Amino acid sequence: MLDTDARTAWQLFHLNWLPILGMGILLALGLRATGLRLEPVAYGVAVAIATLLLVLAYGYRIAKGELADPKLVFSLGTIGQVILTCAIVGPLSYVAGKLNWPLEDQALLAIDRTLGLDPEPIARYVNNHPWLARTLASSYGLIKFPLLGVPIVLALTARYVRLQLFLLAMSLALAVTIAISAIVPAIGTYYALQLPAAHLPEINTTVYAGQLRDILALRDGGLRELRLFSLSGIVSFPSFHAASAVLYMWALWPVRGIGGIAAALSLLMIAATPVMGAHYIVDVLAGIALAMASIWAAKLYLGRSRAVRGSATPASSAAC
Repeated sequence: MLDTDARTAWQLFHLNWLPILGMGILLALGLRATGLRLEPVAYGVAVAIATLLLVLAYGYRIAKGELADPKLVFSLGTIGQVILTCAIVGPLSYVAGKLNWPLEDQALLAIDRTLGLDPEPIARYVNNHPWLARTLASSYGLIKFPLLGVPIVLALTARYVRLQLFLLAMSLALAVTIAISAIVPAIGTYYALQLPAAHLPEINTTVYAGQLRDILALRDGGLRELRLFSLSGIVSFPSFHAASAVLYMWALWPVRGIGGIAAALSLLMIAATPVMGAHYIVDVLAGIALAMASIWAAKLYLGRSRAVRGSATPASSAAC
């Protein structure tokens, strides 16, 4: 890693451990305080995979020193960090939900209506157009794939600093999302509207059903064991679906041939978010604002650290 970008990215890679470790400590303390427990097998597998990738990345970097191929180091290492982050934030959101603050569904619905964006007619319109309902349902599920795709694409195109800024911004956005969700818990639009999912047969309400089931079970004490691959997204406000869409667009925008596609798919995911029943429109607006603030904070840190070191270069600045 002889170029300045790779060296800067390596420093940011180490910085990205701070929010991961911070959220990990909060999870451990939260599990102890709430009495929730992790199902060990699935979490063990996830941690083992992440550890293997990180050992390979660090081992190769140590063995080769600055001659190590940054594409390999950053793709393996960042994917390992992403897997650990996902394994932490899922159960951490349940710990936050276990605080049992009053549900704010009616307040969020009132904000939507104040904005002139009542979710019920929007949902009914989508339900009356099955092709649109199917398109949005598929778009909503796009959140998973870029989590691994972004590290690979940015590493292979030598955008090492942008990759680490993406992970830093994502970690910041996740931490703030979970913190806010603890004090502004909500179940979703269909819950506030008292609208049975059966009244919208063309809309895939699986996500909403899982959120409704888990939040209620969590609040009444019926849910005690957290199974990694069975967790639902129980965060309504702010929407991390919307936040992640903005993060994906920003991360991949400079990549020729991929940036435009990523932007189009991310916009579809944003459009789908308030239709599936788990999010209000104000959730989406808050998620977008949170992502933009997180990107700004990550870039601000980079700019200040470069100013302190006096090592900014035109090539590095262009990469961001």
